[in-house]
Amino acid sequence: MKLLKTHRQEAVLLLILVLGFVLVGLITPSFFSIKTLDTLWHDSALLLTLALAQMLIIMSRGIDLSVASNLALSGMLVALLSQHFPGLPMPVLLLVGAVSGSLLGMVNSFLITGLNLPPIVATLGTMSVFRGLIYVVSEGKWITSKDLPQHVMDFPNARFLGLSTLQWEFLVVLGLFFVVVHHSRFGREIRAYGGNPSASKYVGIPEKPRVFALYVLSGLVSGIVGVLWVARYAIAYTEVAQGFELQVIAACVLGGVSIAGGVGTVIGTMLGSLFLVGLYNALPVVHVSPFWQTALVGLSILVAVVVNQGARKAIGKNILRQTGQNQQAGQV
Repeated sequence: MKLLKTHRQEAVLLLILVLGFVLVGLITPSFFSIKTLDTLWHDSALLLTLALAQMLIIMSRGIDLSVASNLALSGMLVALLSQHFPGLPMPVLLLVGAVSGSLLGMVNSFLITGLNLPPIVATLGTMSVFRGLIYVVSEGKWITSKDLPQHVMDFPNARFLGLSTLQWEFLVVLGLFFVVVHHSRFGREIRAYGGNPSASKYVGIPEKPRVFALYVLSGLVSGIVGVLWVARYAIAYTEVAQGFELQVIAACVLGGVSIAGGVGTVIGTMLGSLFLVGLYNALPVVHVSPFWQTALVGLSILVAVVVNQGARKAIGKNILRQTGQNQQAGQV
């Protein structure tokens, strides 16, 4: 019961997910199948990976708007490399994407911790710069399936023990972030800093090194996702993943990550990602007009923010009530 109260938003989101799946399944029976669940899990991997890195940044009271541009630029670099050197194995391409993304993330880190720019301003600027660099390196050309080696395109869908590579990636990333966020000193320091930056300085939490590491981590994750994106969709061009950063932030907000910092869970972010991917897959199935789909997704995000704020107020009232009860007990 205590666990349910503590994670009320995650429980509500899980209930909505199950009810929504059943409802859409009743309207369109073909949606209500193991195959649909398998597809949702497969399609959620890339969004979840970026959302978890973004969750840590939002918990520290920051934001990274450049993730989609970083993804697209790193993906384009790897696509060009594999086009000219088709024999390069996937581990090498993933390593190139990780290095590329990390270097781009360091640019954000330097702007925020070195030049003291607000994260939203710094990453808004690099978002445009990274997107512009894609035009420079690709000269505006598209790289499609006929330009990519077959082993690259086969990688995301390759199956091992019944699960695709992307589904395994989903599980591994989920496990790693769960340990980092909930069972490591780094995760506790980020949560403490986001919750109260002034108090965290007094207890000796090094602010700038932690923030620097967060944006490098976000860049590294974006670079790897860029490689997987190119392999998954077999295409690289200048507008790849344009606007995807908003979906990443939306998944965090839906999952209960507080935009005021200090609050967020890995499970909540996972549910937020699944909810968003499920919504994008379900709306066309029940024949909702494409004009209404974006509006409905936006409406669901607004509702989530309102629920989030309500939950935070309820927790605050409980803390005040318990404090008052403890004081009365002490006086007696």
